[in-house]
Amino acid sequence: MAIKAVVFDFGGVLIDWDREYLYRQLIPDDTERRWFLTHVCSMDWVIQQDGGQPIAEATAELIARFPNHAVLIRAFYERWHEMVAGVLEDGVALMEKLEAAEVPLFGLTNWSAETFPYAWEHFPVLRRFRDIVVSGRVKLAKPDPAIFAAMRERIEAQLPGVAADELAFIDDNLKNIEAANALGWHGVHHVNAAQTEAALRALGLPV
Repeated sequence: MAIKAVVFDFGGVLIDWDREYLYRQLIPDDTERRWFLTHVCSMDWVIQQDGGQPIAEATAELIARFPNHAVLIRAFYERWHEMVAGVLEDGVALMEKLEAAEVPLFGLTNWSAETFPYAWEHFPVLRRFRDIVVSGRVKLAKPDPAIFAAMRERIEAQLPGVAADELAFIDDNLKNIEAANALGWHGVHHVNAAQTEAALRALGLPV
């Protein structure tokens, strides 16, 4: 079947977000920083907020577990915007090729409901999607199949009868790609824009 819609992840595909941008300033030692981002402000912890946990609550809980790191933990969301370097131009260029070909585009992002407004305000490219599912708003997070079901429902509202195998999904997280593939979507693991473009072209998309 032909692909009828493309779903984009944002961070790492269209938006340049990286914890290192902030914590390289705060923890110059590579080994110490790696330990902190693995064991304290880990991605598993971030996903809790992306899934809807209030930032103040999550921060307090983590400080209770690691009181000696309180200042560094508070910095995560107090200086969160310093982790966002801007848009990834090659990812945006790929999106614009699909947009120019009138391919319906949707967004599916793991993002805290409390920090997403900053991205919405500062990166107008996000406003060009037909619809976006923000994990923190629906209190679900990738790779949970339920968030893909929520996205599918939004897509079907605009493209009635669309089948799972008529959807392409681009994400830089392999676990999320595997989850989409298990649901019958065409997952494209984003390593770089050139590879993603080639994969979309192989699916018959006009890029």
